[in-house]
Amino acid sequence: MVKNEYMFNPGDFVVYPTRGVGRVTGIQSENVCGQQLDFVSVSFQKDKATVKIPLTKVKKEASSLRQISSDEIMDSAVRVLRSKAKIRRVQWSRRSQEYLEKIKTGNPIMLAEVLRDLYRDPEKAEQTYSERQIYDQALSLFLPEYALVHKMKEDEASLKLASILKNKSEDEE
Repeated sequence: MVKNEYMFNPGDFVVYPTRGVGRVTGIQSENVCGQQLDFVSVSFQKDKATVKIPLTKVKKEASSLRQISSDEIMDSAVRVLRSKAKIRRVQWSRRSQEYLEKIKTGNPIMLAEVLRDLYRDPEKAEQTYSERQIYDQALSLFLPEYALVHKMKEDEASLKLASILKNKSEDEE
């Protein structure tokens, strides 16, 4: 077993930007191509996958594995969800790239911006297929962390977020 000189412990919930919320299952040291490397193993229940992330990557890259957001950060993200959509008047291909870059960060505030800008009330407005795909991708990363921070089940969190977004869209009309 590797000395624990980093900020994650087995059992901790963490966020890996491209996968979402996972749980640290352990820290291992393995021999890879003749070199001894230390890994953090993270299990993702959503897609039943386990990912091994080199400790050197975890320590060096701010965009890598991170702890679950604080209440303050999640409150800021909710304020973004409640704010007015800021849709730039550029081609969809350019906007979609910008949204995907925000999603890649895994940052809850940037995910909230994508959700806010792409939300359409299902009863009133149509959404293109690509808008829906990007919206769903952002939601699948945002929702589990929101639920975890607010200590609620994902289906409850989903209803709460839908309510926030729907009320915001009604206020904009």
